[in-house]
Amino acid sequence: MFGLSPDWLLRPDGRPLAAATVLSHPEQLDRLRESVPAAAETAALAGDPCYDRILAALPQRERFRRALGVARGQKLVVVSSTWAPRSLFGGDAWDEDDLLPWLLSRLPAELPADEYRTTAVLHPNIWHGHGPGQVRAWLDGAQRAGLDTVDPLEGWRQALIAADCVLGDHSSVTYYAASIGVPVLLGAFPQQDLAPDSPVAALGRTAPQLVRRGSLRAQIDRAISTHDPARYKDLAEQTSSSPGESAALLRRLFYSLLGIPEPETHPALLNPLPLPPYTPAQLTAPVRVFTRRRDNAIEVTRHPVTGDAPDPRTDSDAAHTVVDEETRETGRLTLADIVVRRAPENDPRLGPPASWTAETLARYPYCGLAVYVDGPDRCVVGTRDGRVVRLTAAPEPDGRADLCDPAAYASALYAWLTDEEQPAEIPGELTVRTGAEAHRVSVTSYP
Repeated sequence: MFGLSPDWLLRPDGRPLAAATVLSHPEQLDRLRESVPAAAETAALAGDPCYDRILAALPQRERFRRALGVARGQKLVVVSSTWAPRSLFGGDAWDEDDLLPWLLSRLPAELPADEYRTTAVLHPNIWHGHGPGQVRAWLDGAQRAGLDTVDPLEGWRQALIAADCVLGDHSSVTYYAASIGVPVLLGAFPQQDLAPDSPVAALGRTAPQLVRRGSLRAQIDRAISTHDPARYKDLAEQTSSSPGESAALLRRLFYSLLGIPEPETHPALLNPLPLPPYTPAQLTAPVRVFTRRRDNAIEVTRHPVTGDAPDPRTDSDAAHTVVDEETRETGRLTLADIVVRRAPENDPRLGPPASWTAETLARYPYCGLAVYVDGPDRCVVGTRDGRVVRLTAAPEPDGRADLCDPAAYASALYAWLTDEEQPAEIPGELTVRTGAEAHRVSVTSYP
């Protein structure tokens, strides 16, 4: 286990450096006795407060998912990496080119934007070692295609709880994911760097491994669909010998070290994991949209475009390009079929949505629709012939907003209006399908 070595635990004269060495499970004590016998006398079993906070927050999973912008039917894929040359981010575990560039290019190319949500949890030392600017530069293309990054100190636990799959390595984050029953797919796992009898090494022998030449989407889906909740039961039991009790055990230890009596008037408690702010995916890269009319619904499949990658293979009737007005690739705006802006309805910088749509259509003569997204479930759409309508998704059965990106509804309307077999008038309602989910969208005049 990282840190259980003489260099970390002993003074130059061989005496223990710390008054107490806190361990979460007896198996760590066994390995401490073997590797650093002199420090074993300072060992204290006190559980794992981080794990306890995760366990306590498991009932908040659906709220965390909505906070992270995960819509109904979407799968949240968390990409996690520790800091090491042979980590997922380091890439030295691969004999070919680095894994990370391949992975970041395949995520938007293979995972439709409305069916998958992606976020990255990177070890703090990655940010500190390379610098935030360099890390953001490496992630830039993927972030413009919708990849989110989570605060490495506070936000990662909520993302872990919300995840449908963790694509990781030998990090503690990946191990925590397995411990709470989240499907895991290992992109890198240097067994040679780990103690063979450690629980983390056991994870590497148990979890499925990513195959570089295989379909990324198929492997993620397989990891989710074939996951057995009991697969990591033994690993979970070794995460902490005292789940839910670490706060009390640690306080008792601290007061004993101070040599004063522990208070008996109130229990020792850990802070709950806070609800993250609402952070929907930000697609500022151009998006290729593939549409298909099936029965009375319009199927919409959206893929962000990164670099010069060819269109993914889809069974579609038509395709068009959507470009966000905040795109870095401003030259794409002049050729976009749909231009999108995301802002509050009464943003004084832009004026009323109807004014913005008119200005945008005048500025970009090849644009068929101008779309002003002013809420999580709605947008205002201006057409080339001067009509302005409001698209609003019907709420979920529990009354909460449908979190599918409203730009997908605008793409469905574009497909309707450009279909030669459809009547020219705008329908009063659309059924939009993204993956297996159907969204009922009302179309009303605006304002």
